[in-house]
Amino acid sequence: MAQIRGQIRKAISGFYYVYADGETYQTRGRGNFRNRKISPLVGDQVIFESENKTDGYLLEILPRKNQLVRPPVTNVDLGVIVTSLVEPNFSANLLDRFLVMLEYEMIRPIIFLTKTDLAPNDPKIKEIKETYEKIGYPVIVPKQSGDTDELIRYFPEQLTVFMGQSGAGKSTLLNQISPELQLATAEISDSLGRGKHTTRHVELIPLYDGLVADTPGFSSIDFLTIEATELPKQFPEFVEASAHCRFRECMHAKEPGCEVKRRVENGEIAQTRYDNYLQFLQEVEKRRPVYKKESKRK
Repeated sequence: MAQIRGQIRKAISGFYYVYADGETYQTRGRGNFRNRKISPLVGDQVIFESENKTDGYLLEILPRKNQLVRPPVTNVDLGVIVTSLVEPNFSANLLDRFLVMLEYEMIRPIIFLTKTDLAPNDPKIKEIKETYEKIGYPVIVPKQSGDTDELIRYFPEQLTVFMGQSGAGKSTLLNQISPELQLATAEISDSLGRGKHTTRHVELIPLYDGLVADTPGFSSIDFLTIEATELPKQFPEFVEASAHCRFRECMHAKEPGCEVKRRVENGEIAQTRYDNYLQFLQEVEKRRPVYKKESKRK
């Protein structure tokens, strides 16, 4: 039987729906996957064999470039962080958490600012755009509610996942991009950023010459796997400045001759980004050690 290479685009009740050469095959995982503690995930590139469209078997899962927990999807290219200006109020802390997580997983971030129509003259809009575009992150401010043209440009040839604080309008935005996604919009949860997670299967929907996960992801983030020494490397503007720090492995906290601190004082690096970094560093350092076989990055 011929071996075929494809991509898992949907997983439900132990069946994996693999797309290959314009066709979708229903497959199951081999029994030894469980023994080897391998869980196929949506987004995986796989090798499978199949006599027909409904009785295939996964043989091998090819190496992943990254993996998200919520939604459970691998090999993501683009992360759209949906963040609102008001209702709930903009949170630089939450936005920076998402950016750190995406940088760590080597996923390209795009910031999409919602609810600007509720406060169109708020000076914060310009401030957010300038702060993050200076670092190199695209910031999309829709001209009117429902305007998604600027975002869709990024979709071709990419696997895109949406994430962001509860109540910021992730589901609404996905519905505007593609009404067939039919996502239930969640009300703003009482505590900022902790939405109720509705578990459902993930599916990759072909949209605008790319693939979009049909389930919005994270509404809050805890740094469970990032080590303290890895944290500064997730802030691109710190990485650029650190070449000029006195110490090679400068943590940009208490060290003398720190270029990052100098740039913060000069207004070249945003104070909010630096303050959030120090807070995240404390969180990581206070965290109980997680014992894992090997570090994510050598």
